[in-house]
Formats: sequence, structure tokens, C-alpha cells
Amino acid sequence: MSMSSKINLFICLFIFHLLFAASVKIGIYELKKGDFSVKITDYGARIISVLLPDKNGKIDDVVLGYDTINEYLNDTSYFGATVGRVANRIGGAQFTLNGTHYKLVPNEGKNMLHGGPKGFSKVVWKVSKYVRYGPSPYITLTYFSADGEEGFPGAVLASVTFALKDPYKLSVVFKAKALNKATPINLSHHPYWNIGGHTSGDILSNVIQIFGSHITLVDKELIPTGEIAPVKNTPYDFLKPHTVGSRIKKLQNGYDINYALDSTAKMKPVGRVYDKKSGRVMNVKASAPGVQFYTSNWDKSKKGKGGFMYPPHAALALETLVFPDAVNHPNFPSSIVNPGERYVHSVLYTFSIKK
Repeated sequence: MSMSSKINLFICLFIFHLLFAASVKIGIYELKKGDFSVKITDYGARIISVLLPDKNGKIDDVVLGYDTINEYLNDTSYFGATVGRVANRIGGAQFTLNGTHYKLVPNEGKNMLHGGPKGFSKVVWKVSKYVRYGPSPYITLTYFSADGEEGFPGAVLASVTFALKDPYKLSVVFKAKALNKATPINLSHHPYWNIGGHTSGDILSNVIQIFGSHITLVDKELIPTGEIAPVKNTPYDFLKPHTVGSRIKKLQNGYDINYALDSTAKMKPVGRVYDKKSGRVMNVKASAPGVQFYTSNWDKSKKGKGGFMYPPHAALALETLVFPDAVNHPNFPSSIVNPGERYVHSVLYTFSIKK
């Protein structure tokens, strides 16, 4: 693509975002329970803030993000987003299902990432239920994905419910129905957690434990090869707690890998994160078989809330999901949902203080 073509494309995208923001009303909704607050926008069904006290009672926002909706419209990091129709990567942006070959819309080289250029993170969801206060504040958002959207077969009706529970628990429940054709569905959530506070710097001193003894190996484009390998004697072994930064320099950029969770329980232990300075602890459980561990491996600092510059490794993500590229690996858990079947994926974040 020539330089003039790139400039014209940029101008067109910029104008599109301006028109989109002007024509579609995008809202921000708060769930509040005492000093525990979560804010959500219907653009991408995103969590844009999570306010929690530390060991001294100081309230901090513990997720990365932006100050304005316009910044989210131009976001390329999926800050706080619900991602789908298929989270993570699909190799070659293609797959074959029931004898039909489907070509998808690539958005990361030749591959598809997080559902394509107009994935679920890039659309406005409908707020169907909202209770701001009370014993169980919650919000449910829905989205209708048409047959052929981003190349996927079949229409899908999806929903996500965010709810605050006692004490300091955030529940996220994804549901979906395949309405007329078999299709892959793999919804996930992409908050960037820095439980020391989003302005506290990098998360390399956070202590993390991940309850998965195997990872899905990937090629240079981060597409799974199909091999599931043990983490023992590798930098990926977090079966016992280690700081995030203890072995990160042994990797080229940082962590960006899917773990096969060990538990077979309905709600599986996923991981535990501890920040010593604030005393905050985050425990994660989920019904999904895998979790993508990502350490914000960008090259340069990104401007975030309040103008704060988020450095490389400013946060970590624990994206629970069916394994990446499952549609192309029959040895992976299946992401295919047939008409009439219900897809459900539950995640529970529990926050506490260790003094």
C-alpha cells in the first residue's frame, strides 16, 4: 500500500469514528457496593474502571483504560473489552466446519485476532437489565451477531452479565445461542489488571500463581501448533507462586501464552495475583478450560487515564477461554456450538487484602 493510500485510509477511519460517535449513543454504567465500584460501557461491553481499597483503605482504580469514549473507539489494545465471536487467534483466518471452508476477515497479518476488525469489542451492545445499587448490583448487555459477520457462519445472540457479589467479588457470565448454523463461539474478557493501582508502574513484582501444568505451544505468529507441552523446567511454570518478572527476561517479549487448566471442576481455579505494596490479592476462577496469560508486551508507553503513561508490562491479563485456534485443532476442547445449544462461560474474580 502506498503512503498516500495509507493516509487516505487513516482519514477515512478517523471520519468513520467521528460519525460513529456522533450517531450512536454510548453509555457508562456504574455498579456500586460500598467502596467497591465497577464501571462498564456498552461499547464493546467493556469494564473501564474497578475501584478497590488497599490495606490502608486507600481506593485505587486497578484496571488500565482511557478517560474518554473516543479513546476507546480508537483502542487497539482491547482495554477491558468483551472479545468474540471467537477470542484470541484463528490461524490463517480460516477453518473448515461440517465440510464447508470459511474464510474470515484477518486483522493481525494473515490471522484473525479477537473476532476480527469488527469483533464484539468494536460494537455497541444493548443494555437489557441494569441495577446500580443494592445487595446484588448487576448489568446485562446483549448483542446480535448476524450470519456472515466477519466471515463466521450463522447468527448468534450473545449476552454478558457483570455483577457484584459479597465480599468484593466480581462475576462475569457470558451466554450465547447459535440460532441457525453450527459456529465457533469463544467469548472472553480482556481487563488489564494492575492490582497495585493503574498508576503504580509495571506488574513485574506481582506474585502470580497459575493452576495449569501445560501450555499450548505457538509458532512465531502466536498461532498454536497443536502441541500441548508441560511447563515444568520452563519460564512458564507458575504452579508455585513466583513474581511475574522473575523469569520474564528469558522470553523474547513477555508472556502471551495459553495454559491448559488442570482442574476438571465446573468452576476451575485459574490463578492468584498478589501485590505486596497494596496488599491486594485477586483470585480468579472460571468454567473455561484455558487461560491466556498476557503481560502487556508493548514496546513504548501508552497514554491512559489521567494522562498517565502506561509502561511496558503495566498490567497483566488472565483471559479465560477455550484454547486459541481450537477450530483448527481437533485435539483441543471444541468451541463449536450447534443450533439450539447454549454456550455459557462464567468467571469469578475475588479480591481480598493480605496485611
